[in-house]
Amino acid sequence: MTAAIIDGRGVADEVLLLLAPRIEQLRLRGITPGLVALRVGDDPASEIYVRLKARKAEEIGLRGIQKHLPSSISRQELLSEIRSLNQDDAVDGILLQLPLPAHLDAKEILDAIDPRKDVDGFHPLNVGKLHQGRPSLLPCTPAGVIRLIESTGTDLRGKRAVVVGRSDIVGKPAAALLLRKDATVTLAHSKSTDLAAIVREAEILVAAAGRACMVTADMIRPGAIVIDVGINRVDKDSPQASRIRDPRKLELLETKGFAVVGDVEYHGAREVASWITPVPFGVGPMTIAMLMANTVQSAEERRG
Repeated sequence: MTAAIIDGRGVADEVLLLLAPRIEQLRLRGITPGLVALRVGDDPASEIYVRLKARKAEEIGLRGIQKHLPSSISRQELLSEIRSLNQDDAVDGILLQLPLPAHLDAKEILDAIDPRKDVDGFHPLNVGKLHQGRPSLLPCTPAGVIRLIESTGTDLRGKRAVVVGRSDIVGKPAAALLLRKDATVTLAHSKSTDLAAIVREAEILVAAAGRACMVTADMIRPGAIVIDVGINRVDKDSPQASRIRDPRKLELLETKGFAVVGDVEYHGAREVASWITPVPFGVGPMTIAMLMANTVQSAEERRG
């Protein structure tokens, strides 16, 4: 068996296509949904992520605004910036790019964002609604994970799903969304006893632990759907490099000295699973697409 590849870019394009008539309806009412992406400091990865999100917003007819604030900004100054965006009626979505500089408390800053404009779905009010099954702005990556699984035509009702990773950003909300779909869900993590045995039970596997190639082919149930959320840089001389089997990644290790890999050892897993997402171009495009969807939803709900 060789798994079919779930094309994250293709599914993301479908999501964006469905947004087009909704954006047009808002435009006819004189409304252009506005997304503000806040970046604090000079983390190079954050700069790339913010630029991609703002550019995609502009491409589909939204206003994508990048705000770069200095790493020396005080807690009070950043909270004041958030309050200003909360009060700006032209702003429908506020995205705070993480990580923040060490002197800032990310939870405090995220909690200050208006829940109606919390397009990342991180505010405690939206998190609570998620776990109660009430309508809310959903976390982008977990919502994208569900879309990717459903793109395979799989009915999640009654399926045994395992989520590896218990982060507030991906693992926990992904488990909650799978429960909403009537899957039977196990939330596992690096300290779970006999993790390999737990993973082997999964008909649906979501790997989101942030550890390069931690899920190997022998851990995967034959025919499972594998969604790899991990994005990990592996250097040529690191212990993880010896576990890479994908020829494309091995070539990158030789030519560039590093490669970006997921939490799943892709080359081996593809010989066992029925469906699998690649890294990159699997979950990543869906995160951005769902962010756009949340911004449009916020604009619709805030403007009646």
